[in-house]
Amino acid sequence: MKLSIPFILGLLVLGLIVYVISTYNWLATVRTRIQASVQEIGNQLKRQAELIPNLEESAKGYLRHEKEIIRMLAEARKAVASAVKSGDLGQMASAGDRVAQLLPQIQVVVESNPQIKGADVVTRLMDELRDTSDKVMYARRTLIDLTADYNVRLVTFPSNLVADMFGFKSEKGLETPTSGEHLTVSTADTRTPKISI
Repeated sequence: MKLSIPFILGLLVLGLIVYVISTYNWLATVRTRIQASVQEIGNQLKRQAELIPNLEESAKGYLRHEKEIIRMLAEARKAVASAVKSGDLGQMASAGDRVAQLLPQIQVVVESNPQIKGADVVTRLMDELRDTSDKVMYARRTLIDLTADYNVRLVTFPSNLVADMFGFKSEKGLETPTSGEHLTVSTADTRTPKISI
């Protein structure tokens, strides 16, 4: 059975159409998921902003001598609320980092004070805050992965042809500083940690 040239050309055109449609759908889907990831970061930061005042009030009763922790909680709450209100991804990331840096400090105070450690309310709120912080980190990771996959498709052949044809533009994702200590590994960072019991 001989295949005719029009039949072969028809198959090629059909294959090309299927490729264009599937690439377009993939790009449109990932672009929508990127937007949803940004919204999820905002959603989790908003939850964090709502939890912080509860933790702050509960902790005040137990942390009268720890005014610095209470002050840092208040500042973190304001930063998160401001970032969520602005909708700016950079501000949201910065506010999330601020809360993430604060959690270990609060945990040390809670663990070192048996009266606080025994307080179910504080412990429960700390767990909620830690859970929310983990969810923010997961949402960031999702955003970074989706943005990377999407942007790679925009610059690689032949999907870049489809992207250009339909006007897809690159997505920023999370912005991070391109200089600073976080980009270098010191000698101390490479040493094997020693644990003494």
